Amino acid sequence: MTAEDQGRARAEEFRAEHRLGNVPLPDLVSLIELTQGIDVAVLDAKPDEHGMTMRDPVRDVVVVAVATTRNPMRQRSTLAHELGHVLFRDFGPATAGGWDQRSPEEIRADAFARHLLVPLVGLRTILADRNVAGAELVSVSDLSNLVQRFKASPSLVTIQLHVAGLIGPAQKSAWMALSARSLASRFGWSDLYEGWQHESESRRAPQRLLSRAIQGYMANVVSLQAVARLRGLPAEQIAAEFEDAGITPVVLEPPALPAVSPDRPDTDFSDLDALEDAAGELPAVDEQGEGPGAHAG
Repeated sequence: MTAEDQGRARAEEFRAEHRLGNVPLPDLVSLIELTQGIDVAVLDAKPDEHGMTMRDPVRDVVVVAVATTRNPMRQRSTLAHELGHVLFRDFGPATAGGWDQRSPEEIRADAFARHLLVPLVGLRTILADRNVAGAELVSVSDLSNLVQRFKASPSLVTIQLHVAGLIGPAQKSAWMALSARSLASRFGWSDLYEGWQHESESRRAPQRLLSRAIQGYMANVVSLQAVARLRGLPAEQIAAEFEDAGITPVVLEPPALPAVSPDRPDTDFSDLDALEDAAGELPAVDEQGEGPGAHAG
């Protein structure tokens, strides 16, 4: 079985395991966190850094991190790609060869992401009224609708259309160069796309970590500023949000002083009195600040 076949088979298994059908997937960060029980963070990164998966081998803890970006489709592809690495447990060194070629693990994760985001069955169902043999009946307008519907890049959708036998090589070659931005502008969903851009360029803390921090705030052991730093938002905004939600820290009562026992033993302070009397008999310091033990010039 090729890496492409492995990726496709695992994507179909994942959808079946979690009863996702063949419809477009919702928020991928939540999907990964809820189905895998791992943390996902969206962080600021360098332009050439898109995502990575890290595993602590001692505790077997896995964290997925992806970069903020103005390209929402790329962020979703990266999240799906990293989910593929998690499911295949690609935590060891890559097995492939040179710098000029992608490893089998990367090819497999790419295929997983493509089939997860845009399942072939879903495409064929949507385009069931088309004459599959006459592939030219699938138009650029159809491509725009599919990109918008599955929230996947035009190139990814185009490859799936070709794999499904719904477009020929010429259409595939022409459509691979299209961008989601250009399709949104041409077919009237720019406002929706800009909303997706705003979402994908926002930082996002792992939900479990943030939940624990909020519980700590309510228990009065984590500061509001710490929660605000996790969210990447001003403390005033978090305070207003918490107030609206009725989230407040508990009031801590100071610990009570121990009660005085009637059987408390008498304490003899005579030694302290003797020390105080001895201190009063010491010679006074002269005007130059010199006392006993000081050296004259």
